[in-house]
Amino acid sequence: MSDLRVALVTGGSRGIGAAITTTLARDGIHVAAGYSKGQDAAEELAAKLGAEGLSVSAHQGNVGLPEDCQRVVEEVLARHGRIDYLINNAGVTVDKTVRKMTVDDWHAVLRVNLSGAFYMTKAVLDHMLARGSGRIVNISSAIGDSGGIGQANYAASKSGLFGFTKSLALETARKGITVNCVTPGFIETDMVAAVPEEILKTIVARIPVGRLGQGSEIARAVKFLVDDEAGYITGSVLAVNGGLEM
Repeated sequence: MSDLRVALVTGGSRGIGAAITTTLARDGIHVAAGYSKGQDAAEELAAKLGAEGLSVSAHQGNVGLPEDCQRVVEEVLARHGRIDYLINNAGVTVDKTVRKMTVDDWHAVLRVNLSGAFYMTKAVLDHMLARGSGRIVNISSAIGDSGGIGQANYAASKSGLFGFTKSLALETARKGITVNCVTPGFIETDMVAAVPEEILKTIVARIPVGRLGQGSEIARAVKFLVDDEAGYITGSVLAVNGGLEM
């Protein structure tokens, strides 16, 4: 078994996921960064952090497929002997109004964003229960609270993580496992960069602190929740959104 604690971060090679991978690795944790596509980006991040003397590995798998989740978990356990933290971060968007959204568009987003968190948790839960410890953090979105035009599938998936978090937290609270949710607002990522400039200006104008968030700010919230001293926090939904919901 590895002497380092091990975190499995889905979607861990880009955007918020890359920030979480970087922050946890710099805290002395081995990070198994999951990715579905973009092998080059995943391997580049692992190599970059490895050059800093940090411990990161890249693992390909689609969280929307339960067999992939099981395989990735078994791969990480075979290499490192433990998984202390699971960060369910992987997510996709297929934005269309409900009128134009197809059944396939609906299921494509729910399968990754919501079912993916369930599949990955199922794959790792018996290991955490056997060890009597674990931290699970689900990455939701402010859109799960507010909704968004053209984002019914995305909002439903992210809102669903709230109920999943609280139910799992109740089931595991006396078994050494905490389950929490981090809800980012508008964060400076490739996804947000694709928003037209005029629309982005109206979004920023709604944020009380007057700017987009950084991936590192979400990562610090995750780091706080997986810490040993956060053991009395479970079933919580932590908003990191610059005051957007006030």
